[in-house]
Amino acid sequence: MKSEKKSKLTKAYDLGFKFERDHGSCSQCTFAAVSEVLGKGSDEIFQAIDGLAGGVARSINGTCGALSGGVSMISHRYGRKEFPNQGTREKCMVLAKKLHDKFIEEYGSILCKDIQTKKMGRYYDLWDPKEREMFDKAGGHTDVCPDVVGKAAKWTTEILLDETQ
Repeated sequence: MKSEKKSKLTKAYDLGFKFERDHGSCSQCTFAAVSEVLGKGSDEIFQAIDGLAGGVARSINGTCGALSGGVSMISHRYGRKEFPNQGTREKCMVLAKKLHDKFIEEYGSILCKDIQTKKMGRYYDLWDPKEREMFDKAGGHTDVCPDVVGKAAKWTTEILLDETQ
């Protein structure tokens, strides 16, 4: 069982890395990687979370899209389905907090610009064409964000697998 879990975690990381490198949209890439590994995706959620990429609409001022994509998958599994029914909402919050805490432990923040600064020494204005070009040349979409997405996909998968065991 442990080797099966390890294989799934490796696959989640690899898919997250590849999806972000090849397609962008950190939120969607995290969600898609976990969906592929665990087999529980949603086209509607995938589409709905696209605007969360880059700290919300590439603003870099909001929550890292990779974290948002992971929390979206956790919520897809355990979030409240209707008002006022609480259902598994508390479980959803506990699991989402675990993912949040992994980001704090690894990066010291959940904000896109803070994670960029931690990994790249500075943050980039993704709406400024020159800054975006510098971001890309600095590895933003070749290894920096793909690594963040890969880790988010791996952590989310691990949290969900641990919950079902």
